[in-house]
Amino acid sequence: MTLTQQIITIGLCILGTMLTRFLPFLIFRENRKTPEVIQYIGKYLPAAVFGMLVVYCLRNVSIVSGSHGLPELIAILVTCGLHLWKRQMLLSIAGGTVCYMLLLHFVFA
Repeated sequence: MTLTQQIITIGLCILGTMLTRFLPFLIFRENRKTPEVIQYIGKYLPAAVFGMLVVYCLRNVSIVSGSHGLPELIAILVTCGLHLWKRQMLLSIAGGTVCYMLLLHFVFA
């Protein structure tokens, strides 16, 4: 990649990032009511994304061979427990991921 191509690529990345950050504030002004469909999406999209993450993570788990899905099940239980306890999605995801990695590295290696 030439220097010109690198500069164009970086500029487009900056433009795309700034556009996605500032566009909602330009479209949905403070003095107008947010449309119902946007409120609906804001309410249900985080849970839908979390559900897709779970499906994606478990798509190749085999319960008939290997560790029979035990590390995954334990990590899911830790994730759910952390979320019920603290109600913080980032902590839940990070805790479940760390638990899963530790189980794979030390217990089910």
